[in-house]
Amino acid sequence: RVLFRSALLFVVPAVQVVYYSFTNFNLTSGQAAFNGIANFKYILTDDKFMKALGNTFYFAFVKLLIDTTLALVLALMLDAHIPVKRFLRSIYFAPVIVPVVASSLIWIWFFDPGIGPFNQVLAAIGLPTSQWIYHEDSALLSIIVFSVWKGVGYNMILFLAGLQNIPDSYVDAAKVDGANNWQMLTKIKLPLLRPIIAFVVMIGIINAFKVFAEINVMTPKGGPLYSTALMVVYIYEQAFTNAKMGRACAASLLLFIIILVLTLIQKRLGTKKTIDLA
Repeated sequence: RVLFRSALLFVVPAVQVVYYSFTNFNLTSGQAAFNGIANFKYILTDDKFMKALGNTFYFAFVKLLIDTTLALVLALMLDAHIPVKRFLRSIYFAPVIVPVVASSLIWIWFFDPGIGPFNQVLAAIGLPTSQWIYHEDSALLSIIVFSVWKGVGYNMILFLAGLQNIPDSYVDAAKVDGANNWQMLTKIKLPLLRPIIAFVVMIGIINAFKVFAEINVMTPKGGPLYSTALMVVYIYEQAFTNAKMGRACAASLLLFIIILVLTLIQKRLGTKKTIDLA
């Protein structure tokens, strides 16, 4: 029964995506005829797809870099002996449990060039204001800022759990040997956190390549000059706006291949190494 449910929920839809990617399946007419690799030829020569692909890689790289670094810094701070530590954990993790659509609607007001608090703060301290999500030069970076705020708490909890599972004997031995805080971080804590870092990066890659809700809510139709369109936005547009389900399936298959390749590369690079702490 479990195998049947798995096949029904995962295998059958996957096979359908592969099949329809080689057809001209139209969502309006419901007709589908085999057309070979025509969908892939169209997609790989479509300026919108190439724009969405570039945006997706840029979004994934910048978001992952900022998110992982910030989460690790926050985890290191909360692992130290500081006051109101539990309260700060709750504050940092709170955005994770807020629904994406609800938080996106709130941040639309934050990003408002006229009455938004971000521009009001910048103007109050004498800094130039921004158009945020309403200009092609800043729209994608604004979405990245929101995404980091939304997800950094989850990664912080993972890093914090890893830090608190490091045996005290390792830290005590390093202190006896005269290691300073930087040496303990680079020689003990970070090496022991390697599996968690690898997991965070892998999940971050997957999540970054399937971002859709915040883009669709905050910058509908890919934002100004298609500047915030990611691959999932392009797939949605082809499937439900243009009714070209065959092209959407082909783009989905390409997205799957990209995620699979990046995940395999990251898994190979992040393979845990034996560390001699003696």
